[in-house]
Amino acid sequence: EYPNQLRSYVPVFTAYTDSAFPTDIPTDKGLRVALRYEVGRFFASLERFRQATNRKAIDEAYIAYSDMSLHFDRYLRVGGLYTFYDDNVTLEPYYAGNENSLVYADPKKDPALVRDLIVLIQGPEKGKTGIVIGLYMDGSDACAVKLDRTKGIREIRVVPRSWAAK
Repeated sequence: EYPNQLRSYVPVFTAYTDSAFPTDIPTDKGLRVALRYEVGRFFASLERFRQATNRKAIDEAYIAYSDMSLHFDRYLRVGGLYTFYDDNVTLEPYYAGNENSLVYADPKKDPALVRDLIVLIQGPEKGKTGIVIGLYMDGSDACAVKLDRTKGIREIRVVPRSWAAK
């Protein structure tokens, strides 16, 4: 039932993409391609989600949901639909010399699992908190994290599991 309801939004995505970036200048063309790509990936993930739920494959459903969330988040970002722009390239300098200000379990000894609350301990969003929504079992050792609300928005990130600590 839900896949069909979500698929009904394709005309909305298409209408926005074509009306927001209507010209033939290279930037508009490039943005239309990028947005259509993210919509395609979103709906491919939706189909994987539908199949996983039919098979009752919970881990596959988590990954498909994570990918749906990631591609929707990217569509919003590329399409300029977020209500703010965070111009911080990285938060790591704020923690330089203050590494002990973050308290967490060693992610190598006690790795975060789906539904665990985490803090990012490395990378450009070091110090941000969120929840693990999917673990990639493709050999990448990555996880999908839904960050806590910032300025009204919960962004999705795919990070190495070693960066997500409980």
